[in-house]
Amino acid sequence: MRALLASAVGVACMTALAVPLTTHTFSSGTSAAAPPAAEPRSAASGGATWTLPLAPSARSAVRAVDAPAVKPFSLLGVTWDNAAAELDGTVQVRTRSARTGAWSGWQDVEAHTDDTPDAGSPERTAPGVRGATAPLWVGPSDGVQVRVLPGADRARLPTGLRLDMVDPGDGPAGGGYDDHDGYDDYDDGDDYDEDELPDDLTGEMTAADQPSDEAPTEVDEPDGPAEPPVLPPVSKEEETAETGRGPYIGARPRIITRSGWGANEKLRERKFVYTKTVKVVFVHHSATGNNYDCDDAEAVVRSIYRFHVKSSHWRDIGYNFLVDKCGNIYEGRAGGVTKAVYGAHTLGFNSSSMGVAVLGTYSTDQPSAAALRAVSQLSAWKLGLFGRNPEGTATLLSGGSNKYRKGVRVKFKVISGHRDGFRTECPGDELYDDLGKTRNSAADLQGR
Repeated sequence: MRALLASAVGVACMTALAVPLTTHTFSSGTSAAAPPAAEPRSAASGGATWTLPLAPSARSAVRAVDAPAVKPFSLLGVTWDNAAAELDGTVQVRTRSARTGAWSGWQDVEAHTDDTPDAGSPERTAPGVRGATAPLWVGPSDGVQVRVLPGADRARLPTGLRLDMVDPGDGPAGGGYDDHDGYDDYDDGDDYDEDELPDDLTGEMTAADQPSDEAPTEVDEPDGPAEPPVLPPVSKEEETAETGRGPYIGARPRIITRSGWGANEKLRERKFVYTKTVKVVFVHHSATGNNYDCDDAEAVVRSIYRFHVKSSHWRDIGYNFLVDKCGNIYEGRAGGVTKAVYGAHTLGFNSSSMGVAVLGTYSTDQPSAAALRAVSQLSAWKLGLFGRNPEGTATLLSGGSNKYRKGVRVKFKVISGHRDGFRTECPGDELYDDLGKTRNSAADLQGR
């Protein structure tokens, strides 16, 4: 995700679902506003999503919301109609704390989110899929003001801009699934051996060197016992004996499962999609901000999940795993923590890879030692299951990104940052600079 340029330009704004304001600043008063359109919150506290349109100002190209009284929410983001369209502009928000009644200062929301399904995949092209900013965690809030300023070249903003506000709820509501249409034929992605990689990474493949397809495969969810809330750590020796993998494999770290963080399984698409292997771990930051306590982390994960599914209309949360600042590891996309689950995290390179998001924004803030240790432990274990050396390289076929054309074979470090496959600031300079130590640590944990 590319970092935004902050702006202090005053703007004319519009009251949500009301009439244009005549001033060039937002009020922080407490007068009531019309409640936003909302998805009903379940009695089981499974969470909810509230939406408000971003209305055009009568005096400028700005889109805005001024809603000093809304239903409680804790995470927000801006979405729009066309998932392929970019929001060329600056998104800024301020919120009112539901606990203290105080208004925050203005915060930037990362307008360009590149942690997405691959271009042309059913998950990207299914009916109702929307473009979106990164979500921002703001904590329990009951008032919000938003302004979206066009970029310097005054490019038109996408149509259908709206503010999505997420109440993470307390956990699963239980029962059934949403059967999203359009998720039938996954045909992108392929795997290559390292010795197949040409020196020229930008060269197109010819028919002669095009290997057989190894496309992601969609399967029905198997019946089985409910997963425990937490998978306990397993030693290197126990993992080797249980899986038959080795000699280079890391111990399995403690993992909080979807049941453990309270995933509402009604939200996601019922089927699972797998590729045949995991060759590369792509490390991300969630860009949701660092204003969370570890006690909030499960709610942050639930909120990202709901934002990806209900706001962006993806089949599930995009990341395979998430890690908080205290080093807790969370299962992300459903399908099994040991499996090569096809995610939606690195545009163009979701096949045969795994996406790990460190909760927070690390463009200028240093990630915690606990978070880095958890990424190393998780990578050592999962890569070991597929025979990968954390200090090695692997080759992936591009599904198309702003850095590599579709069909190009690209050599990556086995533990890479998102920016290695896409021109983006993600995972932030501070986290990216620590990836070398992460590779070394993961290799040591594998016994290399």
